[in-house]
Amino acid sequence: MPATVEIRKFVAPQPLQVDSGPELTRCSAALRRAFGTSFTLWDGNSGELLHASVQQPGSNDLFRGQLARAIHGNEPQFIADEDCLLLLAVPLDGPHGRPIVATASFVVRDVSQKEYLNGAATLLGLDQARAMAWIMRQQVWPADALLRLATAAQAQIKAEARASDLQKEVEKLSDNLASTYEEICLLHSVTQNLRISSDEEELCSLVLRWLKDCLPAQAVAIQLLPVAKEGHTTYKARTQSVLYALGDCPLDNDGFTTLIETLNLEAGCGPLVANRAVTDDAGWPLPKVQQLIVVPMAEGARVLGWLAVLNHPCGGEFGTVEASLVNSIGAILGIHSSNRDLYRQQAEFLASVVRALTSAIDAKDPYTCGHSDRVARIGVRLAKELGCDPKMLHTMYMAGLLHDIGKIGIDDAVLRKPGKLTEAEFNHIKEHPELGYRILADLHELADVLPAVLHHHEQWDGKGYPFKLAGEQIPLIARILAVADAYDAMCSDRPYRRGMPVERVEELFQQGAAQQWDAEVIRAYFACNSDIRKISQEERANLTLDVQQWT
Repeated sequence: MPATVEIRKFVAPQPLQVDSGPELTRCSAALRRAFGTSFTLWDGNSGELLHASVQQPGSNDLFRGQLARAIHGNEPQFIADEDCLLLLAVPLDGPHGRPIVATASFVVRDVSQKEYLNGAATLLGLDQARAMAWIMRQQVWPADALLRLATAAQAQIKAEARASDLQKEVEKLSDNLASTYEEICLLHSVTQNLRISSDEEELCSLVLRWLKDCLPAQAVAIQLLPVAKEGHTTYKARTQSVLYALGDCPLDNDGFTTLIETLNLEAGCGPLVANRAVTDDAGWPLPKVQQLIVVPMAEGARVLGWLAVLNHPCGGEFGTVEASLVNSIGAILGIHSSNRDLYRQQAEFLASVVRALTSAIDAKDPYTCGHSDRVARIGVRLAKELGCDPKMLHTMYMAGLLHDIGKIGIDDAVLRKPGKLTEAEFNHIKEHPELGYRILADLHELADVLPAVLHHHEQWDGKGYPFKLAGEQIPLIARILAVADAYDAMCSDRPYRRGMPVERVEELFQQGAAQQWDAEVIRAYFACNSDIRKISQEERANLTLDVQQWT
């Protein structure tokens, strides 16, 4: 398909008509100011009378129009010479570039009452007595002065016409700048609200509201297409098309899909503009859509949605200005939607990696199977109680799942030993935080998890391992994870011992607050311990890494 498809109603060009309004009035007024008398105006092409002077006898004589039509060049000149009279012609640029000629008769010498002025009377269209009376009332002009003044007046009229044209251009430019400013503001507002983590519905609502304010349209709509299949996602993703609309939209989601399919639109098709001449056609699928602009929201060959503007108020038509703006918004939203989905796909890949690592931990130490998931969920509940933001909750959950990943490097005989460990064996076990850190260190996406993996066995009083950090030297995420890990470890059964009662665990927490554990985290535990008990008793059949789906 071509890059741009425009379908619009054909309007036949109207014949050019001579405007006898402001421009001719301005020319006539300028000549009257210069010469003290009014001029007659003629069409320079046809000799047609455009404006007759009330001060000039014979001004409507069509013979003068033919004389004016026959002048040579663009300079003021005399086109008739009768006795004491000269007929002055001044060529001018008229409306729409049409030439006009201004004519007027002037007395160029003194006249005696006894003279017989037959030629002058004929030129004026008067009898001898009335012609003489009119001539005697006129100012006597030197011929060269008439030509010089006519040249000056001609230049002034051209300058005034140019100034008027420039004023119109300035006004048009001002209107265009105002419209362009609104468009730039709209594009700026859209780009400033593009966030990978932002809510898609909220962004669509903002864009629709801005477009509705900026464009003359009864309705605007965005249809987002599916990006994943049902049941194939860990993180929230669209599995069905959805339509967001604002205003009096004549289409529902199914109707919008039908429209796109009927128009056979695809990625790279550019903006499609349809106005009434097209939509009145019998083959148009939706009679309620009288005017339409629709553009793809695409990245390369992949269409992620459609942006549409529907029905111009009062039956007007959409044009290239509106289509260009909608196309720009559609391109921005298409790239943004693609980036969001790429980010989701990256997160899905990371989820697969985490699942594989968690399965490896469970396979290494089957007696603690499920421990990492429980610690992760308990850690999230504690972090939520402490007022941590959603990003921290997600990081906490990932850290809980992976906190013991270093046990992959611990000897099976030591890890699965049913009896008490020797000092050497215990020192070997204590290597797992650093081993875990080294395993995950090259995964940039898990950088926020590393402090928890490395420091979850540090103690508030500085007696932990591996670096004997104390107090707030220990990262908050590690302090939270230490309590979650201790709770599940003490409550769970092991081959060499049964799990402790919750009451005994809580006694140890109270005794160890501000010594082994952060007192604030212990307080958070007692504020939500009923929830934590439920978590410890619940085995999750399916691992879900999107915290927002279960917190």
